[in-house]
Amino acid sequence: QVQLVESGGGLVQAGDSLRLSCVVSGRTSSPYAMGWFRQAPGKEREFVAAINWSGDSINYADPVKGRFTISKDNAKNAATLQMNGLKPEDTAVYFCVADRLGYASTRTGSYNFWGQGTQVTVSS
Repeated sequence: QVQLVESGGGLVQAGDSLRLSCVVSGRTSSPYAMGWFRQAPGKEREFVAAINWSGDSINYADPVKGRFTISKDNAKNAATLQMNGLKPEDTAVYFCVADRLGYASTRTGSYNFWGQGTQVTVSS
């Protein structure tokens, strides 16, 4: 079975950086697209960033453009989200997602595999 494990969340101050990691286990050589979604307290789950297998298709949500960078290491079955210039509004539980897609989908329904989530809290 496919399992996704996230790590790297924590409590930081505004302007600081965090690097989230996601490791996929139980998979073969499937060409997974991977991404990140987040859900803030009392808010709907929203798209953050996604990247396809080859890395030539990448999408970012407008609020994180220029601040967050998604990357993928296919050999290690892992994805990362480098978050710079964090703002209090970035506070949320961040979920890693994956599925066998040929594109970096921005929709939650496109991904069948989800991680457990990791908390990111940004204080002002």
